[in-house]
Amino acid sequence: MGCTYSVYRKKKSSFPEVVVFVPSTRIPVQSDLQRVLKGVIPRDLADKLAALRNQIVLIAEDTGGSAVTELQRALNEYLSVLIGLTKKEYGLEGVIDFKWKNIEDGRQSNWQDSSISNTWFEVLSSVHLMSMLTLSEADSLMIPKDPSGSGFRVVSSDSKREAIDLLLKASGYLEFCVRDVLTRIPAETKKTFPHDLQEGVLEAIAIQTLGQGTEIQLGLAVESQKATLSVKRRLACEQLIYFSQAYHCLSGCDINQGLGRKHIRFIKWKFLESKAAAYYYHGLILDKGSEPSSHIGAVSCFLAAEELLAESKKACLSFCLAPPVTRAPPVWGAMKFLHQKIPEVASRKSQMYGYLWEKEKGLQSLPDLPEFQLSLRPDDYELPEIDPAWDSKNWKSLGQPLKEHLRDSDETEENPTD
Repeated sequence: MGCTYSVYRKKKSSFPEVVVFVPSTRIPVQSDLQRVLKGVIPRDLADKLAALRNQIVLIAEDTGGSAVTELQRALNEYLSVLIGLTKKEYGLEGVIDFKWKNIEDGRQSNWQDSSISNTWFEVLSSVHLMSMLTLSEADSLMIPKDPSGSGFRVVSSDSKREAIDLLLKASGYLEFCVRDVLTRIPAETKKTFPHDLQEGVLEAIAIQTLGQGTEIQLGLAVESQKATLSVKRRLACEQLIYFSQAYHCLSGCDINQGLGRKHIRFIKWKFLESKAAAYYYHGLILDKGSEPSSHIGAVSCFLAAEELLAESKKACLSFCLAPPVTRAPPVWGAMKFLHQKIPEVASRKSQMYGYLWEKEKGLQSLPDLPEFQLSLRPDDYELPEIDPAWDSKNWKSLGQPLKEHLRDSDETEENPTD
């Protein structure tokens, strides 16, 4: 069972179940782009940009962000037009005030809307939304339908592998945001960003997403008869490293805004679970040695794993109760196995090597976990090609070069006629 009761589901709970944590979903707010861009770019281009953005707004608001495929398609098409506004030769980076808002579980949240006049902010928000949609899709794969209400659910290996692919894709979106978008935005502008778009938050989500992919891999290894103890230990240690890095990234951010508190509690929960798994598998490998020190080291690992497992259950409950309240699924993957095996093995091995434990008190220090190079990497992501409309002959219909038009507009504002 999970850390909160979720076995019987005949009546739909108002508290969503979480396997893959989606920190936030931000959607664009309706705006009149045609009016702002009138006379600045060709009308058909302005109409296309506005229509695509409004389409995203309508789909997101009507479905609460659940229409993943439709939104992804619309966002890709929108980005190909939007990036034209980022070209310096057009001088349009700060022309439009882009507005976004947060939604929670399909409903608008109480968090303050963001409104920033920077085209790269709009690019960042759009790619961030694509990442959150991808995480949501992975979460859905890991929470299958349970029409019987029995609570006994099976996630196929194919679904798990597909979820891993989606997690790598989501991480790639976020890495692109940090590497290629944030670097183009002035520091003063970034200070006005909402919590969700802070650099440390984006980095933390990108890394923890890889950790969740490794968590699924470990579950597949536990289910496989061919996976060795060394493979399982390596995966558990890698998962621990990912969540350690994610915690480090988030620790430098203001976690009092938005889902900050819930986010860091999720990372702590997964950190403790992965550390318990790492010590358990490390203990099994040490126990294969013939020296007394090996057995004493193994017992130390098993006892540490048991303590960490107990702490992880508390951390899970703390995460679930942090607003907005959520539910953990029934224990799945490697932890379904380890929730039973860790206490069992810790008790048995403590009794088996009790005489050594008392005799060799100087050897009771907890062994260090081995370090490994991380296996999972984010997928590469690049922005789509710029829409051909930006190179169309319609530019001539403006009657003058764009830069001259903008300069004339500025002069008109500075020297209005009577």
